[in-house]
Amino acid sequence: MKAFFGAMHGLDEKSLQFLISALEKNNLPGFDYIEFKQSLSKLLAMDMDESTAFKSAYATASTVGVTKDKLKQTALHYQKILTKEKAQFDNALKKQMVQRVEGKHTEVERLKKQVVEYEKKIEELKQRIESATTTIEQADAQIESAKTKIESTREAFDFTHQSIMNQINIDIQNIEQYL
Repeated sequence: MKAFFGAMHGLDEKSLQFLISALEKNNLPGFDYIEFKQSLSKLLAMDMDESTAFKSAYATASTVGVTKDKLKQTALHYQKILTKEKAQFDNALKKQMVQRVEGKHTEVERLKKQVVEYEKKIEELKQRIESATTTIEQADAQIESAKTKIESTREAFDFTHQSIMNQINIDIQNIEQYL
């Protein structure tokens, strides 16, 4: 599946593999959109024009009872799978944001309060103030690093997800147009 959904440049490999795995796990039995897409991909790889490739792949599919409606319905099924995976991914991303960013932010705020208390007792608490300040500085860097990594992961996943969704939409349009 990776060959016919991952042909675009710039897709995040990890996200692509994750989404392809979800499609494979939810592959409906028999000949449906996925098998049609495989057939179409092989025909297009032989430098066949798109219209002829769609018609040829459909001709093969129709010999096993596949209809245009079944292709569209099963393509929509796979889009639903991808949409469900995206929702689960977004929820996991939110949890990571809470754990990695908001948790660190809370820690920073707590340490800032401690610094104020330590300053009142500067002579006896000087060592604690330096330790807390160092932790605060490190936490800020960790927060930025975590935000950057999470945002990068989200952007890569969103781009890959949208690419596959767009590809399926184009195939649905082509099914409508050519079949």
